[in-house]
Amino acid sequence: MRLVFAGTPDAAVPSLERLAASGHEIVAVVTRPDAPLGRKRVLTPSPVAQAAERLGLPVVKAAKLDAEATAAIAALEPDLGVIVAYGGLVREPLLSTPSHGWINLHFSLLPKWRGAAPVQHSLIAGDAEVGAAVFQLVPALDAGDVFAELREAAGERTAGELLAHLAVVGGELLAGVVDGIADGTAVLVPQTGEPTLAPKLSIEDGRLDPTRPAAELLARYRGVTPEPGAWMPVAGARLKVLEARPAVDAPDLEPGEFRAEKRRVLVGTADGALELVRVQPAGKGPMHAADWGRGLPAALAVDPA
Repeated sequence: MRLVFAGTPDAAVPSLERLAASGHEIVAVVTRPDAPLGRKRVLTPSPVAQAAERLGLPVVKAAKLDAEATAAIAALEPDLGVIVAYGGLVREPLLSTPSHGWINLHFSLLPKWRGAAPVQHSLIAGDAEVGAAVFQLVPALDAGDVFAELREAAGERTAGELLAHLAVVGGELLAGVVDGIADGTAVLVPQTGEPTLAPKLSIEDGRLDPTRPAAELLARYRGVTPEPGAWMPVAGARLKVLEARPAVDAPDLEPGEFRAEKRRVLVGTADGALELVRVQPAGKGPMHAADWGRGLPAALAVDPA
């Protein structure tokens, strides 16, 4: 089939690479325009744009899938549109432009966690099982019938680690669905169950509140790592928590109370303690928490909400 692929971040690259290696023809790769990155704000192509250039595929850069983008895609007469984390909505008439419509690889077990940040919200909620689904795109948000899904245990992985893994295995799932649509064997199954939403996270979503239980804080830490990042307000500034884990053989601490030991830093929660492994104080680079802890005043605690 003639495919149009739409995607932008790193999570979409494995799917593009997998489809490029298939027997199908990618007639265009649609991605968002170059964005300023780094301290010098250098305009940089998206990860998908860079992958497409490496693969020798034609690229269409569009901030949104408007009339101009629709016309450019329609002129290519695609059989199927494939979208993975493009960062914009596909609306009519583009939705019906490919003869087989559009399919989407989404990193959740639909109808749970419809929206922009499914892996993050799944981990924050403490879901033991995560996965990915390939579904038929419809006008309503992530509401189309499902072609295929995969499930696995969330484990102790952060959102970044889990998304990187799901991007690879999800690319294989996606390629199988494309093959099934091409040979007529693909079957759609309606979504069942109560939908939940996964909107984009803000910096405030990364705040770790030590008055909550330790398991809840760890779930939030995993869900917001690496973006937007976990943090605690300490001495009027944000202390970024880059790595944390359950504390073993910890003393009794009040919620928010820090304890600096020789090789670790502990912080009290509602029902125990967490060990901070790597942190980044305001205005400084990442460091081992024990190095940061050597300079802690005895009474330092997380600022109250």
